Amino acid sequence: MRSKKFIRKLICPTAMLLVAGMLSGCGSVPELTAKASAMIQELDFDGALAELDKAMEAGENARQVERCRGIAYMGLTEYDKAVECFQNALRTSNGILQDFDFDTNFYLAAAYTKLGRYAEAQERYDAILALRSGEADAHFLRGNARMNLGNFTGAIEDFEQVISLEPKNYDRLIEIYEVLAHFGYKEAGQEYLRTALASGDKQMDNYVIGRIYYYLGEYQKAYLALEEAREKGGVKSYLYLGRSYEATGDYNYAASVYNNYLSKYDGNAEVYNQLGLCEMMKGEYRKALEAFQAGMKLGQSEMLQTLSFNEIIAYEHLGEFQQARALMNNYVKNYPDDEQARREYGFLSTR
Repeated sequence: MRSKKFIRKLICPTAMLLVAGMLSGCGSVPELTAKASAMIQELDFDGALAELDKAMEAGENARQVERCRGIAYMGLTEYDKAVECFQNALRTSNGILQDFDFDTNFYLAAAYTKLGRYAEAQERYDAILALRSGEADAHFLRGNARMNLGNFTGAIEDFEQVISLEPKNYDRLIEIYEVLAHFGYKEAGQEYLRTALASGDKQMDNYVIGRIYYYLGEYQKAYLALEEAREKGGVKSYLYLGRSYEATGDYNYAASVYNNYLSKYDGNAEVYNQLGLCEMMKGEYRKALEAFQAGMKLGQSEMLQTLSFNEIIAYEHLGEFQQARALMNNYVKNYPDDEQARREYGFLSTR
């Protein structure tokens, strides 16, 4: 039997650079562009592009059309085309900077980041901050870009500026920790968390405290706090609670946490993924497969790649190599940049 090799869903902000609300539409817009924006929210990116072609032919606002096109191309992972669209939207400015221009610069920076063009992403954030120095999102995202460029000192300056601007935004503080840990600076990130925990802030509830303890590696304290706050953070409370039990090796109880959520609320792809991972650790590969497939049926695009890969690994552990090979062949076509998948494909081709 091969070793248990499968991927977890690591949510690192460097991979989530579409800022909150990015797909929420294009503001106050004409009819066809608004329809395309709604289609983007439904993840119908091809349909949105077709509608935007009609909008352009009908003479609707070209800047709004180009920006929405860029967002649709982002959804299709065609980042080069997205860059071109966002540049077109900015190029047609009348010279008076508006919220539209600032937002579009965020989108353009996100597209550059997806392409690994971090220096150009940083330039966009520089431009935003030159005019709006108090933009916490821009500081945070520029910190991400700087980390990717190996500029730890510059990134820390941005992150500390974020903390200064939003001293009680503990969600953002945890994101800063995640970025630092992702790049190998876990201790530096934990120091920020310890400082927050020691502050005695009465607004810091058990949901915040439990998450901080989780990232500090104090898992018993984490799950004790999170049990008290099980409903506070919605699905995230259950995910942190389950992961805290996983970290102690109690996969049975962790699985019961995820099953409890799924019995009470609408399905969530990330919860199904974590449940599947727990079942994998227990050696219950058929149950794991069922969990991954249930998550895939929800069609939540941000988890589809992870669930698809884990489905393949479950089939491998079940000894169903022909099915695993067929799925992997399709997977590497859809996600050609996944080097881990290519190595796994090499293994499967020998079975």
